[in-house]
Amino acid sequence: MSVSITIADIEKKFSAFQALSGVSLKCPAGTFTAILGPSGCGKTTLLRLLAGFDKPTAGEIRFDDEVVSSARYSLPTESRDLGMVFQSFALWPHMTVIEHVLFTFKHRGIKRDKAEALKILHSLELDTQAEKRPAQLSGGQRQRVALARAIAGNPGTLLMDEPLSSLDAELRIGMRREISALHRARGSTVVYVTHDQEEAMAMADRVVVMNKGQIKQIGAPKDVYATPKSRFVARFVSKANLVRGQWEGDRFRPEGTEGVSWLGELLKDAWTSRGCYPVRPEQFVLSGSGNGIEAEVESVQYQGREIHVTFRVSQGVWKAYMPSDVRLEHGQKVTLNLANSPLFSA
Repeated sequence: MSVSITIADIEKKFSAFQALSGVSLKCPAGTFTAILGPSGCGKTTLLRLLAGFDKPTAGEIRFDDEVVSSARYSLPTESRDLGMVFQSFALWPHMTVIEHVLFTFKHRGIKRDKAEALKILHSLELDTQAEKRPAQLSGGQRQRVALARAIAGNPGTLLMDEPLSSLDAELRIGMRREISALHRARGSTVVYVTHDQEEAMAMADRVVVMNKGQIKQIGAPKDVYATPKSRFVARFVSKANLVRGQWEGDRFRPEGTEGVSWLGELLKDAWTSRGCYPVRPEQFVLSGSGNGIEAEVESVQYQGREIHVTFRVSQGVWKAYMPSDVRLEHGQKVTLNLANSPLFSA
């Protein structure tokens, strides 16, 4: 049965280093929450506190209404009804695939037999690999074994720490689908740590963006991506170009232009005082009318279905993603605007 998680005013220090500061978060039962941030931002430290591997310096963590972690108390990991998937897989080399699942049954006191273990392996397309050891498996198969071991006890909470980082691009995409399907089928409360924006956006109900031990924004993937609340979130999640200019109510006028204005009703509250507008790379288009911002092409990288273009403008360097059938060359002079410009609404 899934549980709700409440993280209240968590602080964590390692000697003089402040790893977490004032972190508060609620994960309703059955939700999939992605903790997203760069290396060293505190996301894995937070996951370790949830797992019971460390104790907070201050604050508390509750599973449903039970306090499981505080500065004075920590419920043992084995008593928290959780499964854990590590970045390194952490498989036992001497055990076969099915023995990993059977170990979880035994460790959690679950009376299930080999047939039940094979059902779990079948759901992850591992039943034909049941008698193999980790060294005989591919990276994707080893990752699925780690998942099978974690879900075998039907935990109320499933914690995942960068589980796909060591896989190649195609395997990561496939594993995203499998983890999402697993969450829908099992209904555990999932907390998933990653530095990969695409992973977080593809799988999570909610994204929690962290930096320097603090939460910077919480929201649905679409909201965090389209309406970032800070420079850090705009840069890290949206890869946004921060265009300088003036806000006039709901309308933004880029610096150094005439007759160009963009609507930004959903952005104005967070960005008016900053005097800039976060423009995601895919929002830029070439303006055939010449109404827009003058730019010069610095570089073009072909990426298959799109091209990644660097433009030199009066404000500096901007990046844009455009369809691959757009023909641009180094040194070419163009005019940039936003999709549906000049009245573009975020």
